[in-house]
Amino acid sequence: MAVYIPRVAESTLRRYIASFPVLGLTGPRQSGKSTLLRHVLPDYQYLTFDDPKNIISFGEDPEGFLRNFSKKVIFDEVQYVPEIFNYIKIRVDQDRTLYGNFVLTGSSQFKFLQHVTESLAGRIGLMSLLPFQYSEMPKAWVQESIFHGGYPELVMRHYLESELWFGSYVETYLSKDVRTLANIGDLRDFRRFLQLLAAQATQLLDMSSYARDIGVSVPTIKRWLSVLEASYIIFIVPPYHENFGKRITKSPKVYFYDTGLISYFTGITTFEQYDQGPMAGSLFENYVVSEILKKELHTATQSDLYYFRTQDQAEIDLIVDRKSSKDFIEIKKTATFHPKFIQALKKYADKKYQRFLLYTGEKYRYDDIQAIPYWDYLKD
Repeated sequence: MAVYIPRVAESTLRRYIASFPVLGLTGPRQSGKSTLLRHVLPDYQYLTFDDPKNIISFGEDPEGFLRNFSKKVIFDEVQYVPEIFNYIKIRVDQDRTLYGNFVLTGSSQFKFLQHVTESLAGRIGLMSLLPFQYSEMPKAWVQESIFHGGYPELVMRHYLESELWFGSYVETYLSKDVRTLANIGDLRDFRRFLQLLAAQATQLLDMSSYARDIGVSVPTIKRWLSVLEASYIIFIVPPYHENFGKRITKSPKVYFYDTGLISYFTGITTFEQYDQGPMAGSLFENYVVSEILKKELHTATQSDLYYFRTQDQAEIDLIVDRKSSKDFIEIKKTATFHPKFIQALKKYADKKYQRFLLYTGEKYRYDDIQAIPYWDYLKD
């Protein structure tokens, strides 16, 4: 039997199950959604629509199908049977007190949300599950995860043949999720776009530049970005405006949910290639930002992530906005503290909130700014 690694999201999952008739769990393929649900909800029936037989069975007799699977049931990959949302709505409305009766999963958040809005608004609690976060990683593989990522299956295999694994992952993604979400057309151009995004991870998004490089229109690039966001490949961090005046950069920044995909598309296979290569700073920043996103999502803090940059290039890498509090964060791949690292934090960050430099060095305090090892922030 495979070893189960406890997930931080377990307690969040139990909260949603106790509060809503339907739980919607989205996240990228292979993030561990099914494993989590079957561990936390062992008494539930489990059925996946990745299996064509189940799609056919539902299509031939939806009413009969829902009679057979109507109590404590997990429906996996429901994006393949969008009609099921209406049938579940009817069942839920017959008894709104059956909390946690239906659990729906999907690897596409936009399609999922579209059907939720149409059919299950007010009846469903939504949460996300991403690959392993820092506090879930086996200690022996924490350093490796900075550039190889946190997909559970890959971690449990100790990153053996990671290139082959990611190659298969990308092909499955292209053949299943991309085809389901949009009519992409030339998949070679789409793959080229993925490679370019990986090489420019953590940078400002310039859609016109990508359109010129690939030879497609800006609206096409915008549509492709939506597909990548919908399927949990990338996420967008918008600029922060509050109290900083008008002369700030308006373009968002692009991050990958998992750094392993960046390494795959840019040819990084070893720690030395990451640590000494031209992508080191970007990979480290993407790793820290994606780990903070996991931490916030898995505990359902309802926070938002932003960055700040002025037109003269003063920058704060990340702002974690939890509404009642904010963390202003600078990220550096270095073990040596230097006052220049925190100049933007001193000048622009609101002093009533916490300000951090996350790096690989020792704890240090400078004018109420905390310089701490990044792992101390991620494990809290």
